[in-house]
Amino acid sequence: MADTTSELDETPSIECFQNYTAPEVFIQGIAGIVNQEDVESMIIAQKEMLQRFEKTNEMLINCNSLSMSHLKITSQDLKKHTQMLAELRKDLDSTFKRIATIRSKIKGQYPELQKSILEEKQKELEQKTVDSSSSGSASTVSPYNSDTN
Repeated sequence: MADTTSELDETPSIECFQNYTAPEVFIQGIAGIVNQEDVESMIIAQKEMLQRFEKTNEMLINCNSLSMSHLKITSQDLKKHTQMLAELRKDLDSTFKRIATIRSKIKGQYPELQKSILEEKQKELEQKTVDSSSSGSASTVSPYNSDTN
């Protein structure tokens, strides 16, 4: 019988928890179960992780700011190069149009000369195909070198 009274003394009575809410009572019950040293070690581990995360966050902020400055410079360079390429293309198109008009004028004024030029180019192409077939490499023809204009 003495055993039953000692068990009752260890169990907290409901009357002592009447001023607390249910979650508070639950937390108090768990607090009695958990080892305080384990809780302290978890808190220390969380603080260390927080410091690591703060350092990582700072490094990421620095990386982002550097990337933004490099992106700004690179985008300006890209715009300049794109404009330059557009101007070069216009210049090349103009040049090829001029060459085409000069060729058509030469065709009209000197048809015999044009025929001889075409014959020479045909011979050169035949020679290149013979040379390339013997060496095994293929020849490339530029689209700007056509005589169809």
